[in-house]
Amino acid sequence: MILFADAPKSDPREIIRHFTPNWFAANMGTGILALMLAEFPYGHWEQKLLGQGLWSINVFFFVIFALLFLGRAFFYPDSFRRLLHHPIQSLFIGAIPMGFATIVNGMIIIWPVSASSVAVTEVMWWVDVALAVISVLLVPFFMFTAHEHSIEQMTAAWLLPIVPPEVTAASGGLLAQHLAPAAGAAVIYVSYVLWSISVLLSMGILAILFLRLALHKLPHRDMAVSAWLPLGPLGTGAMAMITLGVADQHVFSGTALTGMAQFGAMAGLFVAVLLWGFGLWWMLMAVFFTLRYLGEGLPFNMGWWGFTFPLGVFNAATYLLARETHFGVFLPLGAAFTVMLSIFWIIVTQRSVAGMWSGRLFRAPCLSAETGLPDPSCADLVSQKRPDFMESLRK
Repeated sequence: MILFADAPKSDPREIIRHFTPNWFAANMGTGILALMLAEFPYGHWEQKLLGQGLWSINVFFFVIFALLFLGRAFFYPDSFRRLLHHPIQSLFIGAIPMGFATIVNGMIIIWPVSASSVAVTEVMWWVDVALAVISVLLVPFFMFTAHEHSIEQMTAAWLLPIVPPEVTAASGGLLAQHLAPAAGAAVIYVSYVLWSISVLLSMGILAILFLRLALHKLPHRDMAVSAWLPLGPLGTGAMAMITLGVADQHVFSGTALTGMAQFGAMAGLFVAVLLWGFGLWWMLMAVFFTLRYLGEGLPFNMGWWGFTFPLGVFNAATYLLARETHFGVFLPLGAAFTVMLSIFWIIVTQRSVAGMWSGRLFRAPCLSAETGLPDPSCADLVSQKRPDFMESLRK
């Protein structure tokens, strides 16, 4: 197969104009798999080394995707503005901070921790905070002022711009355990605020989603994988409560907030169990939905990465509960989730790499109004209304 043979207009440079932020979902899925492989509890088969290798590959592709995304914003500003006004594709802006968070977490979980690595990770975490805040403010603003939405067309994709703050909060709990008390306290306070914003909004969306499913049944098969997305806020919400509870004891021990730190650890574990149980219900429903969709046929699109990250963070919460509660069910369940996650990742990666190599998955000058995903039927019908900077360079 020839590289980029199916690229728009057979021109690889057009990939920049056609680049959409749903590619960052691949960073989310790959990054969380790297972390879960490193945490796999059974056997000694160099799983941490495998996780480090996968994490490094993820960093490489995150940089490539970030350059393509910034290139679209710089060279094709009109196209970039239309992205923000698209009711589905704009939601994937939330994939950027979540994909970056897996890189931040890898600095602590996968690689040896040192004073210099912690300093770098702290800077990276604050960058992720900024990205998460942009996501949770900017996208809902456009949803409220510019997008056309309805309950019937709603899917769990509404969670995508909302979940990043709690993902960042979970990373903050990991980071604060390695910081000096003053710096750690700032990270903890910010993380709790981020958690409260994200989890409370997510619960409201999940309530609406339940109503939508009851009234209008399952969404179109192109959005079938969105059934797995509710695992995201529930898994990361549980993760954050546990990591922040541990960080509380590290940062506030021996201070006037010692009692609060002990309460934070116990309350955090209690809330995490509740969120995990709620997530288990959604996971079983997602399995049932997926089996139902398989009978109709599932067309591949980049949304398939939704099979990975939500399951991965639920997997991470399971491992943390196993460590903190020592309840015998959690550890084998976590291992089983890691195996399931690996299978999903292999399937989705194989199809994504094939589409990336041919350039077919970059053919997205127009996007489906229903799914926000590349729509081949109109790929050659939409053109720029006026010459742009890249076009002028080619003349």
